[in-house]
Amino acid sequence: MAAEGQDTTVLQQTEAQFQHADTANHDAPFIVRSISVTGNKKTKPQIILREIPFKSGDHFRLQDLVKKFEDARRQLMNTVLFHEVIVALKSIDGYYVDVMVDVKERWYIFPIPYFKTVDRNWNQWIVENKLSLTRINYGVKLLYNNFTGFNDKLRVWLINGYTKQLSFNYDRLYIDKQLKWGMNVGMDIGKNREVNYITEDNKQMFYKDQSRFIRSFFRAYGELTYRKAIKTRHRFGIAFSQENISDTILKLNPSYFRFGQSSIRYPEFYYTMSYFDLDYIPYPTKGYAAEVSVIKKGLNQDVNLWQLNLKGSANYILFPKTYLGIRANATLKLPFQQPYFYQQLLGYGDLIMQGYEYYVMDGVAGGTIETSIAREVFNFKINIPPNRFRTSGVIPVRIFAKIYGDAGYAHNPDDRNNNPLTNKMLYSGGLGLDILTLYDFTLKLEWSFNQIGQNGLYLHNRNSSF
Repeated sequence: MAAEGQDTTVLQQTEAQFQHADTANHDAPFIVRSISVTGNKKTKPQIILREIPFKSGDHFRLQDLVKKFEDARRQLMNTVLFHEVIVALKSIDGYYVDVMVDVKERWYIFPIPYFKTVDRNWNQWIVENKLSLTRINYGVKLLYNNFTGFNDKLRVWLINGYTKQLSFNYDRLYIDKQLKWGMNVGMDIGKNREVNYITEDNKQMFYKDQSRFIRSFFRAYGELTYRKAIKTRHRFGIAFSQENISDTILKLNPSYFRFGQSSIRYPEFYYTMSYFDLDYIPYPTKGYAAEVSVIKKGLNQDVNLWQLNLKGSANYILFPKTYLGIRANATLKLPFQQPYFYQQLLGYGDLIMQGYEYYVMDGVAGGTIETSIAREVFNFKINIPPNRFRTSGVIPVRIFAKIYGDAGYAHNPDDRNNNPLTNKMLYSGGLGLDILTLYDFTLKLEWSFNQIGQNGLYLHNRNSSF
């Protein structure tokens, strides 16, 4: 994470170089003669050049070229391959310019222990489940980013504890010479002794059997990705899934699957289009993002689901170091009559509401909108001793103070348990601190208030893109 202000410093230096150059007319077009890349020990040069919004032979007016330098640096930082990026003028010869791109790479290999609560958020695990170690997944995960230098990612997870699981994923952004088409393949297989079988009073109810596993699952998937331009990516995917539950779960909730089945198998087809024009994806302060996905699960009455997901965010600079953020998420599932297994909505994944961390709102249609105003209050670096395994000798820290407000709604025409927060407009608000540091880690400390009279401190570590 580069500190704010680096863009401004580099751009000022670049403009000064132009001003001192021996040119007669700064409004005349400058021609990019060459682009040199330095600092990339692992990353292939073509991956870096892919993100730069200009090429050798292009010509721009001075103010436009300086802006292109800023756009290039922002886009390279958003690849999350580098700690720091500098895009600047290397030399100038009349109206011909040579551009320098200097990068400082991250550490890409992370064979680390895995320890994570299975609850939807930290508060649910700490407060409701009393830090229970039985609700912990532990194991080993291998994260190998930039696996071959083409910004590809290899993931292997060996998980024990609450869930016995083996996961594998390989995401290759580009497989052709034109750097437009890519692929993504993966597999998840596992089993559980505990299952969330129903929702009552907007709380998940669980059944646990210590003597045997009562749920097993398998999913394999493959994707083709297409990225013609810099900011937009398309994903075309196909998957196969299988879910099995014990007869005990069916007795507790005959509508867990459709038609009282204890096992389902189904294909899945999906398409996703995502667009990012943000200054820094893990914590944007300027720019826009949007994502649309269409999913089809099943081809018969056993599993029959069409799902539309919409996400969007807009971020504005109100004043120096003061930012406005607006984020919205929405989901629609058709037909409306779905078994319990497909009714997860608010409180799961991206559809969360601050202040309602202890609740879930099942349904087939709904969404959330969050508005926040944040101000950067601290921006500093912690120096650490040099180490040959590290690519950065500092730990950057940025801290934002914020206020926020949320609104949300979950529609469920088949709410048999009359959950009081379903089919009802919900509101919340609060204030908090966001702490950003190395490798895009974001810790959110939030004191939230909801409309049912509750308030408290909540912890999150999700990013703010959506």
